[in-house]
Amino acid sequence: MKPKPKEKTQKATDHPTQSHWHEMNRKQRREMMRKMQSEDINLEVVHPDAAGIDIGNESHYVAVPPSRDSQPVRRFGCTTAELKAMAAWLKRCEIRTVAMQSTGVYWVAVFDILEQAGFEVYLVNARDTKNLPGRKSDVQESQWLMKLHTYGLLRNSFRPSQEIRTMRTYWRQRNDLVQSAGRHILRMQKALTQMNIQLANVLSDVSGMTGQTIIKAILGGERDPHKLATFRDCRVKASEEEIARSLEGNWQEDLLFVLKQEQDGYEFCQQQMAECDRQLAQYLQQQEDRSHGASLPEEKRKGRLKKKRANKPRFDLREALFRITGTDLTRIDSIDVTTAMTVISEAGWDMTARRDGI
Repeated sequence: MKPKPKEKTQKATDHPTQSHWHEMNRKQRREMMRKMQSEDINLEVVHPDAAGIDIGNESHYVAVPPSRDSQPVRRFGCTTAELKAMAAWLKRCEIRTVAMQSTGVYWVAVFDILEQAGFEVYLVNARDTKNLPGRKSDVQESQWLMKLHTYGLLRNSFRPSQEIRTMRTYWRQRNDLVQSAGRHILRMQKALTQMNIQLANVLSDVSGMTGQTIIKAILGGERDPHKLATFRDCRVKASEEEIARSLEGNWQEDLLFVLKQEQDGYEFCQQQMAECDRQLAQYLQQQEDRSHGASLPEEKRKGRLKKKRANKPRFDLREALFRITGTDLTRIDSIDVTTAMTVISEAGWDMTARRDGI
């Protein structure tokens, strides 16, 4: 019997598909880039009406095919008027799709204006276009993006709808405030410890009812440890005597000043969180009801009941999420309502397409 002929393996220089491009190692990509720059390779054109934009903080360089304009690379500023002029020029050049890198947040305004103008905008991760041989200028970068996009070698990153992006903005702002409040608490504990006030040893959380009442009394001028210990909540495990012993400290004016500053900062964060909750609750209420009149399932108990958290939303977030999604994600093990909100605000409720997220 004749031996079977060996199958021909595809080389890095043979008509690469998008998936093949992303499977290449660094050396293969660099070789491919060199050949594409010298046009010593025959590739299938996927997007003939493509443009590339190099995003900057002060200006953007836009490249179109040389056949579309006598000046195929142009520089535009970052003002709204200049971005609209960019869109108008691309229209005159009969461009349909544009590729740009996700540089900081400078791409957001460009993306929005081009999307509103009717262009198909590809938001590209920089890791897919790096390793370009030689020194790169802004002009070369925009031309390189245009060429890669023309041959369909760039992956479009996932960007949720405006409805989800608005929800995400409110939720991210709230999470930032939660983290800021936590930093204020840590600095309060540091100031107390420096005065040898060992409140953190008898209270699990100084941001709770007992801790906050005692701190406010200290800032109000109370120094008697036994009087301060009377503010103990009945649910606290430590006795009044134990709390009183932890409150015998070395009072110092400079550290009391720091304690007051951090307490004020913590309370301000709480006020800001309450405003976020009101705004978020109002926004969720305005969204489409996808529950179709179904009732919210009974809340599933997961292991030990957790204590009431100080930073939890000040409205029924679980009910609001059920209304706009038509499902209760908290029924999933290890998913609480804040985790469910994070997932939905970042990816939306349509999970049919999985892409890189921006």
